[in-house]
Amino acid sequence: MVTSRKKLLHIIVPVYNEAVNFPILYEQIAKNIKTKHILVVVYDFDEDTTLPIVRKYQQIDKNLILYKNTRGRGALNAILSGFDYVKDGPLLVTMADLSDDLSIVDTMYKKYVEGADLVCGSRYMKGGKQLGGPLLKRSLSYIAGMSLYWFRSIPTHDVTNNFKLYDKALLNTINIESKGGFEIAMEITVKAFKSNKAITEVPSIWTDRTDGDSNFKLWRWLPSYIKWYLYALF
Repeated sequence: MVTSRKKLLHIIVPVYNEAVNFPILYEQIAKNIKTKHILVVVYDFDEDTTLPIVRKYQQIDKNLILYKNTRGRGALNAILSGFDYVKDGPLLVTMADLSDDLSIVDTMYKKYVEGADLVCGSRYMKGGKQLGGPLLKRSLSYIAGMSLYWFRSIPTHDVTNNFKLYDKALLNTINIESKGGFEIAMEITVKAFKSNKAITEVPSIWTDRTDGDSNFKLWRWLPSYIKWYLYALF
C-alpha cells in the first residue's frame, strides 16, 4: 500500500436548487463514508434553495464548505470550480440527486491509496447496476463504455459515469477542453488512459432521481460525447 497517498478526501457536490435532496445526501454521506473528508458544495447563484439548508449544517460541521462557482453557470463549470478549490490529494465528484452509490466511496479511496490515479464508479461491470433513467441515455452510455473497454482496453466498463475519484495531480496534467456538461468525466478518463495513468473501477449501483428535474441535457451534450468517444477510439 502506498501510505504516502493517505490524504484528506474532498467530496465535490455541484448543486442547483437541491433543498429537498441535500439533507438526505448529507445523512447518506455520514452513514456510508468513513474516510476522513471535506464536503464541498458548489453553487451557481446566491438564491439557490440549497444554501440555507447547507448553512444550517455548517453550524455543526466545520468540514462542510460552500463554494461559489465563478466560472459561469452550469454543471460543467461547477465541477471545474470544485477542481479549482482542491489543491492536493484525492477528490470525488458526486451529484446531489442521490443517484450515486456512496457505499463504495471508502473502497474507491482505498484504490487511490494503493496507487490509482482515477477510480471509476462502474454501472456496467460485474456487480454494478443502473436503476431507471431514460432508455436512450442508458443504451448510449452502455455502448460507449463497453465498446471502449473491449476495443480500446480502457480499464473501466463505464467511461461516461461522472461518479469518479481523481488524484488532483492527474487533473493538473490534463488540459480540460469540455464546453458542454457531464462529458467532462469521459474526456478526463480517455486522456488519462492515453497518458498511461493508473485507472481502475469499482462496481456501483446508479439510481435515477426521485425528486426534482435532471440537469442532464442529452441532445445538447451528445456531440461532445461523440467527440471524446472518437478521440478514444482512434
